[in-house]
Amino acid sequence: MPLRAAKDVPTIVVPFGDGDASPASRAVPVETPVNLIYAGLPFAVMMATPSDLEDFAYGFSLTEGIIEQAADIRAVRVAEVEKGLHLDIDLVSERLQMHLSRRRALAGRTGCGLCGIDDLEALPKARAPSHAAPAIAAAAIARALDALERAQPLNRETRAVHAAAWADLEGNLLAVREDVGRHNALDKLIGALLRDGTSPAQGFVIVTSRCSFELVEKVAAFGARTLVAISAPTSLALDRARDHDMTLIGIARRDTMTVFHGRERIRTESAAKV
Repeated sequence: MPLRAAKDVPTIVVPFGDGDASPASRAVPVETPVNLIYAGLPFAVMMATPSDLEDFAYGFSLTEGIIEQAADIRAVRVAEVEKGLHLDIDLVSERLQMHLSRRRALAGRTGCGLCGIDDLEALPKARAPSHAAPAIAAAAIARALDALERAQPLNRETRAVHAAAWADLEGNLLAVREDVGRHNALDKLIGALLRDGTSPAQGFVIVTSRCSFELVEKVAAFGARTLVAISAPTSLALDRARDHDMTLIGIARRDTMTVFHGRERIRTESAAKV
C-alpha cells in the first residue's frame, strides 16, 4: 500500500472581522522520520515526506558522497517501523568499504543544519565540473518556471511543501519532486535523474526555496551547471557557485529574475539584437 504524502485534518476557520467560526477540513503534508541505513548501520535520520523514497535514497547517497553512480546501489528497501520509516540501502562491496571507513553520525532535520559535521574543514565540496556550463535562453527559464506552478500537486493540496525540478535547455519540465524539506526535494530529484541516466549537461535545476550553499553543492555533486531559485541565495551559496562557475539565478518571478553569477550564459532577446 503506497505511503500517504498528505492527510486531511479537522480545523476551525475563524474570521478576523464579523462572522462566525466554521468547521473545515485541511490537507497537511505528512512529515515522518526516515532512517537511512547502510549495511545495517544507521547513518542519518531525515524528516521527510514519505513519497519517492527510492529516489531519495539514490539522491541522498550521491550528494553525501556515499556513491558516485546509480550502479553503486544494489537495492533499496522501505520498511515501516513504530516511529517512522527505515530506508535500507545495499551498496556494492567497494562503496560499502569506503563508506564504513569514513562513517559518521548525522541527525537531519526538515530545515537546515550540518549536524554530523564537527570541523569547518569537513564542509561538503563537490568535485570540479567535467563539462562547460550551457548557455540558456531567458525565455526557456521563464517557460520552466511557468510550468512548475502547475506541476506541484502536493503543494497545491497543502500549500506547505517545497519542490525541485529539472528542465531541459528548451525549458521543458521533465521531472519534479516535492517534500516538506527543500534539501529532501532536491535529493529526490537528483535520485530520479541519476536512476534515469539523465545527463547533467542537458538541463537545469529549479528549487522553490531560498538557495543555501548545501543546495549549490548538491546540484554540483550531480554535475548540473545551472541552478534557478525562487528566492535569493545566501552569501556562501554565491561563493560556492562562483567556485564551481555555476550559473546561479535567484528571485525568479513571472516578470524578472536576478542573475548572481554567469550572466554571460543567459541569452536574452535584447542581447541577441546587439
